Amino acid sequence: MGLLRERLKYILATLAVFFGNYMADRITKELAIFFLKDQQPIGFFNNALILVYVENSGAFLSMGQNWPPLIKNIVLLIAPIAICIIVLLVLMLRTKSWFYIITIATIVGGGMGNLVDRLANNFAVVDFLNFGIGSLRTGVLNVADLSVTAGVVALFIYELQKGVVKK
Repeated sequence: MGLLRERLKYILATLAVFFGNYMADRITKELAIFFLKDQQPIGFFNNALILVYVENSGAFLSMGQNWPPLIKNIVLLIAPIAICIIVLLVLMLRTKSWFYIITIATIVGGGMGNLVDRLANNFAVVDFLNFGIGSLRTGVLNVADLSVTAGVVALFIYELQKGVVKK
């Protein structure tokens, strides 16, 4: 009973972080559709943040938008969904590290947000955030992209520090 209760904590934490990131992405995309679609871009903080509605039919920075449909479905939809499901199951059933649960579920939650967009919108993902100073700018992205990036950066720094400390 104790092991089951312990595992249940990891399962619930994984699901909470996953759905928290997924829902933050879904809600902000719905708000972007409602408030930004067919509108002029809106700048904040001397245009350090620009809100602009864009539909991206490729992957990162529109990569793959002109690929053949079969390749596009496999590379940008089927394989990533399978990977997300497998990673979530491993997190829930095997992982005992709170740090890994939080960072990896953050990555998967963001990734799934964009995958659901692809499924529901004929491969189009809603993007609406653009950051930068002057002409030095990011591409247009969304909260799912921020979740994935934050999780990957945190994981990278953690692993880097772990490796440095061991040596």
